[in-house]
Amino acid sequence: MDIQTRKISFIQEFLRLQNEDVISGLEKMLKKWKSEIFERELKPKDLYQFNNEIDQALDDSENDRLIKATDLKSKFQ
Repeated sequence: MDIQTRKISFIQEFLRLQNEDVISGLEKMLKKWKSEIFERELKPKDLYQFNNEIDQALDDSENDRLIKATDLKSKFQ
């Protein structure tokens, strides 16, 4: 069974659930596993990459390629 078929099957089973405790447990488990995967895959940047991003940010600032936080916030409200 491929991953897409497994996901659809899981969703169908999940939608049939009536027990709130089971749903809460699955939610907690999913959140925990996603957090663990994120932590495991999180890797520090090397100094070269870090400095390049700083240089790019400074260049963007000097050349007015920025969006004010207030403008961005109002765009999404």
